[in-house]
Amino acid sequence: MSDIILHDYWRSSASYRVRIALGLKGLSWRCLRTDLLARDHRAEAFRQINPQGLVPVLEIDGLRLTQSLAIVEYLDETRPEPALLPADPAARARVRATAYAIAMEIHPVNNLSVVEHVEALTGGGQQARLDWMRHFMTSGLAAVERMLAASAEGRFCHGDTPGLADICLVPQVYNAERWGVDLSGCPRITAVARACAEVPAIAAAHPDRHGPV
Repeated sequence: MSDIILHDYWRSSASYRVRIALGLKGLSWRCLRTDLLARDHRAEAFRQINPQGLVPVLEIDGLRLTQSLAIVEYLDETRPEPALLPADPAARARVRATAYAIAMEIHPVNNLSVVEHVEALTGGGQQARLDWMRHFMTSGLAAVERMLAASAEGRFCHGDTPGLADICLVPQVYNAERWGVDLSGCPRITAVARACAEVPAIAAAHPDRHGPV
């Protein structure tokens, strides 16, 4: 049995990122499901694991790590092959900028707790949720498309191997498709997403492989 434990929710974008990173690093892990819809993450027992009440949490090397990008960079620093960040400082900054544009700009405003609060404030119900999701994903991904087009190199976000930016992009594209966002104006994003889908470790991390049975 693996001594790596991932506290996970199958549709969580942040958890999806960590599953991809673990797969790309060739690591095996054991999943402990945390059902966000059942509010498992708000229970005191889970707060003892992560005071923020968020997934993912990765137990590895005797540590308990939170925040998906911090987890991914820890994996890259402690298991450096294959590298998830380029060696060149300028390229590394571009990759991080793309990853952060997704993980720190698009994702937070579309988080479950945020959209639930929007619904409560507006009384708009499911339509308010849908409009909110589509608005921020559309504008955010349009910006990422321009970022990628400005430095298009290789099949992936940077070069011909997937890295940190792809780890963030794939879950965001999944969410966009789930919420009916029109990606026809994002040819570079959709091309990268297709390339990522052909990578076994990325395909294995897809929510459909980890959802309810």
